Amino acid sequence: MRIGEYAPGGIDDRALLDDRSIRHDAPLPARTFSDSYQQEAEVLLQLGIGKPTIARAMQLARRNGTSIEQELLASGSIDADSYYASLARGLRVPFLSVIDNSLVSDAKALDSQLMQARCIRLNYINKGMLAIVPEARNLAALSRTFESKPGLADSIVVTTPTALRAAVWQTGTDRRLRESVTTLFEDKARFSARIVLSGRQGFLAGVGICAFAFSLATGTLTPTILHAAISLLYLAAILVRAAALVDRKRRRPELPVSERLPVYTVLVPLYREASVATQLVKALSRLNWPASRLDIKLVCEADDHATIGTIRAERLGSQFEIVEVPPAHPRTKPKALNYALAGARGEFVVIYDAEDRPHPDQLRAAYAQFAASPNDVVCLQAPLVISNGAASWITAAFALEYAALFRMLLPMLARRGMPVPLGGTSNHLRVAELRACGGWDPYNVTEDADLGMRLYRLGYKCGVIDCPTYEDAPTTFKVWLNQRTRWFKGWLQTWLVMMREPARLVREMGVVGFLIFQLLIGGMLLSSLSHPWLIMLLVTTAGYLALGFPPADSSEGALFLLDLTNMAASYGLFLLLGRVVMLREEKRSIGWRWIYVPFYWLLISVAAWRALLELPRKPFFWDKTPHVPVSTRETLRRA
Repeated sequence: MRIGEYAPGGIDDRALLDDRSIRHDAPLPARTFSDSYQQEAEVLLQLGIGKPTIARAMQLARRNGTSIEQELLASGSIDADSYYASLARGLRVPFLSVIDNSLVSDAKALDSQLMQARCIRLNYINKGMLAIVPEARNLAALSRTFESKPGLADSIVVTTPTALRAAVWQTGTDRRLRESVTTLFEDKARFSARIVLSGRQGFLAGVGICAFAFSLATGTLTPTILHAAISLLYLAAILVRAAALVDRKRRRPELPVSERLPVYTVLVPLYREASVATQLVKALSRLNWPASRLDIKLVCEADDHATIGTIRAERLGSQFEIVEVPPAHPRTKPKALNYALAGARGEFVVIYDAEDRPHPDQLRAAYAQFAASPNDVVCLQAPLVISNGAASWITAAFALEYAALFRMLLPMLARRGMPVPLGGTSNHLRVAELRACGGWDPYNVTEDADLGMRLYRLGYKCGVIDCPTYEDAPTTFKVWLNQRTRWFKGWLQTWLVMMREPARLVREMGVVGFLIFQLLIGGMLLSSLSHPWLIMLLVTTAGYLALGFPPADSSEGALFLLDLTNMAASYGLFLLLGRVVMLREEKRSIGWRWIYVPFYWLLISVAAWRALLELPRKPFFWDKTPHVPVSTRETLRRA
């Protein structure tokens, strides 16, 4: 057929809804569709799609600012291959359901087709061809162009957006992989953790160690002075968290949500996650966002065949896309995110982990908050809520820790315009600014905290939203220790990167921001590393004081009171900050397990020391945290 001629049955009957009894050759009433959709609707009717189906899609298109065609494809009302094959027949050109990527030449500009699939050139031996993704609303004009330029149609083939993007992903694999690993280091080396310790830092560290040893040997620096310095820094780090208890969150006004929503990209890095893939797809399918404006990328390692196979077995909607990252070092989550970012079609992007179950309205809450925030707010952190607090004493302590961090500390920092150490998931970002700042650091194994600090250095702010993401904490000590060691190693990397040029860092962050950074990252590292030592000093001094030596009013006695205050505040704030924002069900799930908090702090110290020892040997090693689907976890817990 030619466009303008009626061809019933042009679309595979299986792709239609319940419109087989509708006459498709009836004239289209002018009042049925607005003028902007009239031509598109007529073409769709000629292809054999029923008027009720088109009318429903048109209502969605008008609300979402899309085309009828986009809504039909997104809803699954029509099969993409059948639909574009019909368009090809209408234009009298060949149709390709799969494109051989060896026919495509790579170039940086090729990535634009990942964001909006339009056309790519195919280099056949005897001539070049153009693979296009036509639109129904432009089909008549394209047909007239072919008529006015004889021979042009001989160099055109029609394909689907999925096939075109697949060819582009495969063609640019090597270049895109190289860029995902090297871009930040080559363009903004001062932000990259590729070099663990700069030459200047190494020199200063050596000088500092020698000076420290000399001071101890000569008595210039006494153990009492060292003890006092560490205890005071420990106390300062605690006071930052105590401020969150005083600076309670005010009730936010309801934010209006526009019906005309932008494209939102969801990136989910996956590695050896076949067991939770089905749960993940279900959770993402519940997101309250138009499918036609959703770009969900499941980012898998190309050699992780089990996960990829499980995902392919699911009935994925058109909003889903599997991105296969070629195996290469460093094998880290931020490298995979950088690779997928090249094809992000959205104005905004959110990161989720494999086990996450985000609240269905989280994207709308984030978009509304972005709309109501100043332009320098480029990132929003959603709270992470632990849903398996009852599984073990480790998960109970983890739940308290996350409640304090995401529902108390981070909101306080965001309200005060301070640097925010982001969580590893549920970060909502403006895509343009994320790309401008270099994306994620592929060499930093705690890429979230690093990105939060880097955004602040570049003059941006981070905010928070209330819509939660539910996830599971590690239930065993081994899994928890491996995960926490990686976190501490990444925080060490972040601190070293930030402190390469301290004077410049003060200028970029401001004095207050610089101090908050030191207390948040440096203070956390110091308190975790020194915690066992302070406990030992506390116990030893308590024994001496019980014997009357030294006197209670001596410097040792004063340090004992300071250490006692630090220990009590550490455990008390940990418990209080978490419980004050927990729901009744959360508190009930934790029960009496809060008594393990002191032991949990000691385990944190073990992880910190392990990270310190691992950093020089395996700085970029990513210890994978295994995940178990919710149903399996509940079965194991009951057993």
